[in-house]
Amino acid sequence: MESESWLERRRLAAVARAGLSAAQLAQLASWAGVPERGDPAHFEALGLTTRMASMVASPDERAIDSDLRWLESSGACLLAATDVAYPALLRESPDAPAVLYVLGNVAALADPQIAMVGSRSCTAGGRETARRFAAWFAQAGLAVTSGLALGIDTASHEGALQAGGLTLAVLGCGLDTCYPRENQKLFDRIAASGALVSEFPPGTAPRAALFPQRNRIIAGLSSGTVVVEAASRSGSLITARLAGIAGRDVFAIPGSIHNEMARGCHELIRQGAKLVERPEDVLSELKISLSAQLLASAKPSPAGGPVLDKEYKILLDALAFEPAGVDTLIERTGLSSESIASMLLVLELDGHVAPHPGGRYSRIAEQCP
Repeated sequence: MESESWLERRRLAAVARAGLSAAQLAQLASWAGVPERGDPAHFEALGLTTRMASMVASPDERAIDSDLRWLESSGACLLAATDVAYPALLRESPDAPAVLYVLGNVAALADPQIAMVGSRSCTAGGRETARRFAAWFAQAGLAVTSGLALGIDTASHEGALQAGGLTLAVLGCGLDTCYPRENQKLFDRIAASGALVSEFPPGTAPRAALFPQRNRIIAGLSSGTVVVEAASRSGSLITARLAGIAGRDVFAIPGSIHNEMARGCHELIRQGAKLVERPEDVLSELKISLSAQLLASAKPSPAGGPVLDKEYKILLDALAFEPAGVDTLIERTGLSSESIASMLLVLELDGHVAPHPGGRYSRIAEQCP
């Protein structure tokens, strides 16, 4: 990795243990006078706390040895914020970590991501909603990012995997530990096809204080955060708040006024989060920040294969100049709702169709063949 041209692997492991931010690491990388070992004052001059400076200047060599042995045996890697492979959105986020431990497909971190979070004690309906939304996002080409917790997080990861898509799990402990233990099989599946991510070195046990830190990474990796179910005092609301601080869109799915797990979502909506009832609503809002190339490459067909140009022609032919909804277009074309929703977004970005209230679309006359 490029970061290792100025910082050997042991030093990078020490930086990870010290808990530096991406901004602090950039300062170290740009200062040629950083000694290999020595006086912590050299590092404090760069704005590091006394504790951080001490851990970088005089790291715990036994702990570093242990970290490097685990990295070697597990196949995991250290990804520095100075590396080109470090996710760009996360690097832009406030207080992004200097180093990530990644187990699995590092390239998955570069994929456009949507965060999905919610209550551990979710309802059966909330769990099903999370699975359905996650599957739709995965089919539309978005990686689904969550925290591997029980409840909504688990359902979100499962939905993405069932749809054959990518999912990433950000842990509030070291990657040598699966937490919760009940999700060991899911942990292994994500490591095999997606990525497990943590800023904490191996051997770090899950603790309540670490999960809010974990949540800022979930929010920072993603273009937007969808809260499916959340009580009024929920960690998911922390993730939503951090997403807002990072300048990302926050979406909340409303529920029954009698459902305690919906109160957090209703609170978010009152505070300005976007109310969504369908996954298409989320993708429509994100189209400004997602490239047309992503949408064009993520057009699932009814048979699961690539959508041909012919199907776009069929959809355009089925669209009149009067607004029509997805249900009407399903009847006219025989295409699936998922295909039509994705294709409509591409056609909108290309200037072929115009959106209308109520999820309806019409053709633009100047673009008609």
